[in-house]
Amino acid sequence: MKRLFATCFALMGAFFLWNANAAGAVLDRDYALVTPAQPVDSPKKVEVVEVFSYACPHCGALAPIIEPWAHKLPSNVVYKRIPVSFGRPQWAVLARAYYALEVLNEADRLQEKMFTAIHSEHVNLSSQDVLFDWMENQGVNRHKFVDAFNSFAVQSKVQRGDQKAIEYGVDAVPTVIVDGKYRTSPSMAGSNAALLPVLDTLIQQASKAKGL
Repeated sequence: MKRLFATCFALMGAFFLWNANAAGAVLDRDYALVTPAQPVDSPKKVEVVEVFSYACPHCGALAPIIEPWAHKLPSNVVYKRIPVSFGRPQWAVLARAYYALEVLNEADRLQEKMFTAIHSEHVNLSSQDVLFDWMENQGVNRHKFVDAFNSFAVQSKVQRGDQKAIEYGVDAVPTVIVDGKYRTSPSMAGSNAALLPVLDTLIQQASKAKGL
């Protein structure tokens, strides 16, 4: 009888371990809850927000992995990016650069190139003069980029992005927020590659909650 109970407990333990692994994400290990949950801009879709900075090498390492994944998301998922400055002037320049590219519909095309320029080619894109020259060399209209970069709208977006990061409870980048409810990162998930199944699970949870 003791052997039978021992076998049953072993099987139950194996089942629960398999179930946790199959879920793809474990609360307080692979992800945390955003408290309080934050509103989203697209209530009829699941919103995935990557909080990042071009100055962050870890964000640069994640980009080649998360970008292809993001481009394959289903139509009921909206993928967004929020560049943050954490109060650092050089990071603020790069955040403004992102929003200026977004205005010109160039953000997706140059996302990975920005990281490569900064971290592999050691181009000082936090210098505005260097940044403007670099953008022109990438085929971006210099005049339009400078106008967008210096616009009140872009500067306001940088401030709002920093505020959103605080509301999400973000204290390091890269961090990904799913539907204003869940917060995760490569360090929580275990690696850049392990982050993707965690995100897939959280998207499924959010989709189910919305009846999508």
